Amino acid sequence: MTEPSRVILSHVVTEKAERLKAEQSRYTFKVAPTANKIQVREAVERLFKVHVREVRVMNYLGKTRRMGRFAGRRPDWKKAIVTLKQGERIESLER
Repeated sequence: MTEPSRVILSHVVTEKAERLKAEQSRYTFKVAPTANKIQVREAVERLFKVHVREVRVMNYLGKTRRMGRFAGRRPDWKKAIVTLKQGERIESLER
């Protein structure tokens, strides 16, 4: 089993993520590109001591960015939306 801190990289803070958190008890995380749904579930349950009901995972391609005539690329990344069981919350991520 992988260390939870290597699976969950950070919490995503966007307007949509905050709305999902407040209304539906869904939390959005940036996760390791190699992580699967089972690893994300285990990591969230171990790190935050909650019960996960569902995990949805999305892959994002990094954008191509330019600085003058030089082109570069941002890295690809993976996002997971985790739904908790009814009535549970992650207190450390609440504002």
